[in-house]
Amino acid sequence: MTANKDTDIPVIDDSAETPVTVRLAGPEDLVAITKAHQRALGPGRYALTAYRVREGTPPLSQFCHVAESGKDILAAVRFTPVSIGGRSGALLLGPVAVDPNHLNQGLGQAVINAGIARARESGAQLVVLVGDSTYYGRLGFAPVPPGQIRFPGPVNPARILAMEFVEGALGGFKGEIRASDGLI
Repeated sequence: MTANKDTDIPVIDDSAETPVTVRLAGPEDLVAITKAHQRALGPGRYALTAYRVREGTPPLSQFCHVAESGKDILAAVRFTPVSIGGRSGALLLGPVAVDPNHLNQGLGQAVINAGIARARESGAQLVVLVGDSTYYGRLGFAPVPPGQIRFPGPVNPARILAMEFVEGALGGFKGEIRASDGLI
C-alpha cells in the first residue's frame, strides 16, 4: 500500500487502471454503504446484537472509512462511539463490508486500519467488536474477559474482542455497552 502524494490517502493498488483508495466516508456514500452491508450481511443484520447498540445513532462518525475505485465503493467500515459501564472513550467497530468480487484483497483490513489510526489520534482508549478472533486477532484485537462487557442481547462471549490504545485501558471498561453522544 502506498499513499497518494497530494492527499496522503492510502492507495491500495496503484498499478490498477483505476487505483483503490481509502478515505473517510461521507454522506454521499451512504446509499452505496447500505447496499454493501446488505450484500455482505443480508437482511438478518438488523437482528444482530451489535446493530442494537447502534440503533438511533448517526450512520457515520469521524472514524468510518471506505475503499473506492473510481466511483465504486468496494469496502466500508463503521465505527460508533460507545460508553461501557457509563465510561466514554471507546468505539464499537462494525459492520465491515467488502464487495464479494473484491474479497481477500486486503480491503477490509485497509478500511479497519484507517479507522483505527484515526481513533488512536482522536484520543480513544479502546475499540470493541463482536467478531472472529482468527481474523481480528491478526489486526491486534484480543478477547475480552467473559462478562466484562455486556451487550443488550445475546452474544457469544468468546467473540467480544478489544484493542487497547492505552495499556491497561480495557480494565477500566466494565459493564453494559451503549451508544454514546459521539464524543470520545
